[in-house]
Amino acid sequence: MLELLFLGTGASVPSRDKATSCIAVRSGSDIILMDCGEGSQRQIMISPFSFMKISTILITHLHGDHVFGLPGLLQTMSLSGRKYPVTVYGPKGIKECVDAFMKATEGETVYPLEVIEVSGGEDIENGNTIISVYPTEHNIPSVGYVVREKDRPGKLNRQKALELGIKDGPDMARLKNGETVNGVSPEQVVGKPIRGASISYTGDTVKSQSVIDASKDVTVLIHECTYMSSDAELAKEHWHSTALQAAETARECNAMNLLLTHVSNRYADISKVEAEARKVMPNSFAVSDMQLFDVNTDGMTLRQ
Repeated sequence: MLELLFLGTGASVPSRDKATSCIAVRSGSDIILMDCGEGSQRQIMISPFSFMKISTILITHLHGDHVFGLPGLLQTMSLSGRKYPVTVYGPKGIKECVDAFMKATEGETVYPLEVIEVSGGEDIENGNTIISVYPTEHNIPSVGYVVREKDRPGKLNRQKALELGIKDGPDMARLKNGETVNGVSPEQVVGKPIRGASISYTGDTVKSQSVIDASKDVTVLIHECTYMSSDAELAKEHWHSTALQAAETARECNAMNLLLTHVSNRYADISKVEAEARKVMPNSFAVSDMQLFDVNTDGMTLRQ
């Protein structure tokens, strides 16, 4: 299971109710942070998650509402005595950005900090997850990310294994882990691998085929929808998406659920944004700050 926490869901500037873009994904005790807008570290501190458990930070692009919280978070980790490494991924320019932030603010870290530029097509091993990077279409270099749980071994047919001469104990475990034991292969007694849960996050983008291709069959698609269709020209002008376009993308990539974020403050009632998307994608939800979802292979639930 993946735990999905929305720390900031606003677009461009914070408001009384919304921080700027920041999303956390927890797998076991490890936390992946996706974007880090202004105020992100305080949002984390008042959430159920620990900022000291963040190992990986995924930046989609270098607009301020997605990165202005990064230097503060990195420095707070240092002031808190962190020893474990942190890796920051982002599009072209992220190295220069982090270097400038840290030099200007005397932000030397006491822990290993690595900054890696990505452009799309990379697969990153990250504990129990694999992070896939894909290109998106915004007015500066930008990428999206798919976080997938690694597949789990299928269910062991214990009775059949016993009938084939396998004894209870270590040999059963070896079969389930993919080994052939006493001439009995895993394929004979172990079901198909159980696919892990998956989350795709677009960052800021127009409707893009690259998002559709990368997000095929994901459990959850998190898609920006800065505008509603009534403001489609503004969306086009500023390289953003409408709720309807986000829903079309979710339908075309066969996502199980669509979560809408980065909604402009001009839309005070986000239920209308949600309603627009649901015309195309019934499992659409406009999210709010501090909402926490459990994401499993077969769907998601909002934790109350």
